[in-house]
Amino acid sequence: MRSLENIATASAGGTIPVATDVVGAAHELAPILAERAPKFDESDRFVAENYVLLKEAGLVQAGVPLELGGGGAEVSELCDMLRILAHSCGSTALAFAMHTHQVAIPAWRWRHQKVAAVEPLLKRIAAEKIILLSSGGSDWIGGSGKAEKVDGGYRITARKAFTSGAVAGDILMTGAILCEEDGTEKVIHFGAPMRAPEVSVMDNWRTLGMRGTGSNDVVIDGLFIPDAAVGFSRTPRQWHPVFQIIATVAFPLIYAVYLGVAESARDIAVEIARKKPGGEGVLNLAGRMDTALRAAQMAHRSMIETVERNAPSAESVNDVMIGRALVARHGLEVVDLAMELAGGASFYRERGLERRFRDMQGARFHPLQAGPQAQYAGAMALGLPVNGIF
Repeated sequence: MRSLENIATASAGGTIPVATDVVGAAHELAPILAERAPKFDESDRFVAENYVLLKEAGLVQAGVPLELGGGGAEVSELCDMLRILAHSCGSTALAFAMHTHQVAIPAWRWRHQKVAAVEPLLKRIAAEKIILLSSGGSDWIGGSGKAEKVDGGYRITARKAFTSGAVAGDILMTGAILCEEDGTEKVIHFGAPMRAPEVSVMDNWRTLGMRGTGSNDVVIDGLFIPDAAVGFSRTPRQWHPVFQIIATVAFPLIYAVYLGVAESARDIAVEIARKKPGGEGVLNLAGRMDTALRAAQMAHRSMIETVERNAPSAESVNDVMIGRALVARHGLEVVDLAMELAGGASFYRERGLERRFRDMQGARFHPLQAGPQAQYAGAMALGLPVNGIF
């Protein structure tokens, strides 16, 4: 947690910055988001109006350090914020988690690694409330897209899938693969301005769940990125220290959303079940459901504790990804049991349980997915290299 010393150090001009109460803000927004959620889900429409509320509540800059004009929220607090938002609207929480983790990562690097290069971006987020986008669904360790070296920079051509909140974003944090003259490849990383004429957003997000995230593909057609705008470069299809930071910090935030979805499914099912005749079968289902939920909560807590060690590494990636696998596995079990416990009532959209069931399915698809995660954990257990497992 933030110390009084850190807050005092952050003061400027005699004014002591006040940390944003992200949990309190999330609770205040929850009823509004819950009322709006069905219409976004039923129409496949991005939750744009909810982003207005998030900005007004100061949550866009919440993860920026106090010293740089932000809300100074720690990862654990941001996780609680996203989990609470997910109780009301999984789509809003998941889309916003993509912005939130893109803020938390440079904030962590500024705080713990003294990386000055991220300071202008963090200050801009605080001052202008810009929205960052993630293309992790298509970029991950392998990289994607093409970078061509030109005078003074690079020309980028790419199509980035699963770009949540694309129409609301200001900067897409992404990368592209450059083929060197000697045949070697490297991935360059940069921020792509979403208002550039070379950047366009597709309208192709028609999905089973998380329908309001607006996770459309983004097409980049000949965008010029100057040399100075490249944040770092790396070898494709291999883990890099920055990606160890990304994996360690980002996934507790993303999976806080799925934990919140599972918790809300449980609450809806219990409310329905209390109005039905009891019996051993009902008790059994409710008990199994709560046991599965507790397992997901404990796994997520372990993910947060890994972040709080402040030591990103292959080991921290393994710990976070084991937690990610357990939150997904037990969260999916929770929504299955919730549907069964609630019975036929769960099939009606108006109860909101079937939406939670559908939204929870998204937990399957973020990296590391089940196969690579098991391989990574197995290699770690056996003392084998993990650099190419992703």
